[in-house]
Amino acid sequence: MVAPLTTDALLALEQAIGPPRVGSNIGNWRFSVRQRLSSVREALIVEETGTSDAWLTARNGAALRERGTLLSRLAALAAEVLERPDLEGPRGELRRLVGDLRRHLQHLNDLAYDEVELELGGGD
Repeated sequence: MVAPLTTDALLALEQAIGPPRVGSNIGNWRFSVRQRLSSVREALIVEETGTSDAWLTARNGAALRERGTLLSRLAALAAEVLERPDLEGPRGELRRLVGDLRRHLQHLNDLAYDEVELELGGGD
């Protein structure tokens, strides 16, 4: 299982959604956020999931559904970042999205760990 969604991509998005500097061009902020959203979206799309172990199949399916939901939210927020005149609404949604992306990454890491543990015969 490969998880191309990295903490670096999430950190870059998190930094980009900070408030625009006073006097700066809001268009630049919107463009920067859209670029980071696009990078995260691409990472989610190429994410490999799958397991040969029946014990992990349900959790793998949950991760796939979670990814689909995150991709939908990313698409909606990418449009909202450009279209909404206020920034606080989208920024709040983006902060929630980053938290959900972090949880998704943790779910993938847990799933990969459990798969390796099963292969190696881990557990006492």
